[in-house]
Order: sequence, then structure tokens, then C-alpha cells
Amino acid sequence: MTDTAETIFKRLRDLPSTHLLGTGTPMCAGCGGLQALHQIYDIIGEKSVFINAAGCMTLLSVFPFTPFRGSWLYTAMASAPAGAQGVRDALDILLQQQRIAAEEDMEVVVLTGDGAAYGMGLSSTSGAMERDLDFLYICYDNEGYGNTGQQYSGATPHAALTSTSKGPRGFSGFKKDLFSIWAAHEPAYVATVIGTEPLDLARKIDKARNMTGPRMIIALAPCPTGWDYDPKQSVDIGKLAVRTGIWPLKEYENGKVVHTKIPKQRKPVEEYLQCQGRFRHLFEPQRNDELIDALQAKVDSYWRDITE
Repeated sequence: MTDTAETIFKRLRDLPSTHLLGTGTPMCAGCGGLQALHQIYDIIGEKSVFINAAGCMTLLSVFPFTPFRGSWLYTAMASAPAGAQGVRDALDILLQQQRIAAEEDMEVVVLTGDGAAYGMGLSSTSGAMERDLDFLYICYDNEGYGNTGQQYSGATPHAALTSTSKGPRGFSGFKKDLFSIWAAHEPAYVATVIGTEPLDLARKIDKARNMTGPRMIIALAPCPTGWDYDPKQSVDIGKLAVRTGIWPLKEYENGKVVHTKIPKQRKPVEEYLQCQGRFRHLFEPQRNDELIDALQAKVDSYWRDITE
């Protein structure tokens, strides 16, 4: 029987911090992606192979060292699911030929940023799901190409300033609904998580690792450098993303979408926007009520459709 989220959280709390090394790595202070990855790795454990597409988390590993206690493989940005296919096939062949025992099998995990997940690697990910590849895919979503200067990506929200969308109205496009795109492939599992909701995250990762087939996880990753805020605010911003309804926590399984945390009294979206320099132009030098109201209306529409 699967443990409850509370039991998992208590177990993780008592673990020594030896599963994933965080000290000494050249990551940005306050990285929401690393916060989520620490929690995810503590659940998945050392019997794993991480196929890491080029991105922020690639900086965790400085040749010839890696903070992963299990195995780690680097790929080009668009190629991580293809790399996962090769690793999974190799493990299956070794198991079939009895060259490794069943207890030596490893979890195959893809780790990418939103640049790969929403854009460059979307076709290879689609193909992997169509082939029913047995793998866990984790996307840390910092809503831009964070490792190369925070250019806009398919995950960038409407009106956000990036290094390639600097006009007075910010990014003119809209964040791609990757959850729905992945769910349309009918994989084994799709879920959204965030590091500031550890019980929800623990339950979903524990659930996913006990399943087979394509299992897809999107973790919102507040980014101090890309979103322009003080690193000490990362936890507060992560909590606001959920409480304002900007980041719905949900899961897809067996053709059904279930929201795992519905904010009872949603906070105004502008509380989330005001914390971040990438939205400062909505409030200074003068307030842009048109854009602020449009962003609020989009969130309101989403939750109205959910509750009706």
C-alpha cells in the first residue's frame, strides 16, 4: 500500500542529506527548481539514471563530478527523451539476458527545463509517450531560457519582461498549456508540483514512481535571477503562485484530471505580480489596469470552469 503524503514527508524529514548534494554547486541562490529537485530525488533515490538535457540543472554536474548519487547522463536540449529510450532499452536487454538482477534495475528519469519541455524537445517527448516509454519526465519550469539570459520560452506568461521581450507591455504571447498537451497523449500520469507544497509533491512523486509507462511532472520553479526578486522571497512567491491560482496543482490519470489543492479564497493575482521585477512595468511608472485585469480575468476564468 502506498504511504500517505504525511508519512512520506516525515520519512524524508528524518533522512540524512546525502542523496543529492546541494552545497558547492554553482546554482543561483533561491532556485525554485533545485528546491523541488531535492525533494524529488530524496523520494526517487539512488537507483536511478537521470538524463539531463542542457539547461540550468546541467550546472549541477562539473566534470568529472556529479551531485547525483545514482547515475547521470548529459544530452543536448532536444534529445533527453531519446536518451532515456536508449538507457531504458539497454536496461531491459540486460534484464532479459540476466546480466543484471531485477533488484539492480534503475528508474529512468528525464530532467529538463521549460525550454526543452515546452519547445525544443516537445517532439521527442511526444514520440516517447507514443512509444509508451517507461520513464519519469521532470520539467523544472522557470518560465524562460534561464541558463542563457532568460529569453522568453513557450512557458513565459503573458506580459512578463524577458531579455527578448522588453517592450512596455512585456511578452505578447501566452504560456503554453503543457499539462494538457501531455495529457492528450494519454500517458500513465501527468502532474503539476511546486517545492513550496512538499506534501503534495511527495505524494505525487511517490505515486508516479510506483507506476509504469510515461509519467510526466511539471514543477514551477521560481527564479530570482530571471524573475527579478530577492532570493529570500522564493518560498513566499511559490506559495503565492498556488494561493492566487496562477499555478494550479493537479494530476491526470486514467483520462481524468483532478485538482489536488483548490485555494478556498484566492488572493488577487497582483499580489503575485508585485513581488517580481519582471512585472514591475505593470505598476510603474503608472499602473496598467488593463493588463492587470486581463491577467486576473484569465485566472478567474480557469477556476470558474473548474468549479462549475
